[in-house]
Amino acid sequence: MAIIHDVMPVFELFQPTTVDDTLALLETYKKDAWVLAGGLDTFDWLKDRNKRRKVVVDLSGVQELRGVKTTADGGIEIGAATTLTDVVKHPLVKEKYPILMQAAELVASPQIRNQGTVGGNVSQDTRCWYYRSGWSCYRAGGNICYADTPSAINREHAIFDANRCVAVNPSDTAPALIALDARMVIRSSDGERVVDAETYFIGPSIDITRMTVLRPGELLTAIRVPATWAGAEFYFEKVRERQVWDFPLVNVAAVLKVSNGTIAGSRIVINAVAAHPVRLKAVEDAVAGKRRNEETARMAGELAVQGARPLAHNGYKIPLVRNLVKRAIRGEAQARA
Repeated sequence: MAIIHDVMPVFELFQPTTVDDTLALLETYKKDAWVLAGGLDTFDWLKDRNKRRKVVVDLSGVQELRGVKTTADGGIEIGAATTLTDVVKHPLVKEKYPILMQAAELVASPQIRNQGTVGGNVSQDTRCWYYRSGWSCYRAGGNICYADTPSAINREHAIFDANRCVAVNPSDTAPALIALDARMVIRSSDGERVVDAETYFIGPSIDITRMTVLRPGELLTAIRVPATWAGAEFYFEKVRERQVWDFPLVNVAAVLKVSNGTIAGSRIVINAVAAHPVRLKAVEDAVAGKRRNEETARMAGELAVQGARPLAHNGYKIPLVRNLVKRAIRGEAQARA
């Protein structure tokens, strides 16, 4: 059964002011260290679950992790500790990548966006209530998925790529960044490595205990968005229970290059349907060279849900995915599905 503590464990707090000092702390404490950015995910874990760390490393004083700047290739680099509000308001994001602005603006509420960071939004843990409430499931080191049992409450869980665990990725900015072909900059005491946003997120078949490729001692420091898709046609839509302060039931991010009504290229990503954002490569290939019309949209919607395996209470996600992809191809948020 679930165990709710609601009392934070004792820990030692470090507040470094440089990335180098931060990395030194993470290298020293490894799995015993917890990185604190905006704190929106952190405080829930420290209060309500057996997430006990000897030290907490607070990034609020590391100014080099904040801000948006241009890169040599004409793209932008966003510091991982940049708040979601700053991402929404930044003129470069608005001008070149409005899909990222839209995605960030739909995260939770204004108060949370003022505090939460883009790095935190893409690196947060799953919101499965069994897992977060202290049930000893696969993801927590147990030998069962409580969300995938005959009596489970699984309305918000996965319809794709389930492997023992049916939890989903809850991020809004993640699918937008994958659609934009962003790259994640990860640093440790051993140096820097850069991975595609698409491969930054992992499913339970790779490692059921984590949702990203970050290893102990590593820190996501920046997100680089190339100029490749700047100026393309963008579409982002999020469906949720409430209009604010809620995680997605399903969201979709799409970038399309259209010439004379024909789709020359696209990247289409859905989220909240698996433990990682799902890029719809088969749909991208199928719509390439097709007219951007209702027939193409209908074909894309049907292709998007192939292989979906709903649980007892989340079958509604199949028509939801189908219709969101159709709307993304049409580019009309208010069009009837």
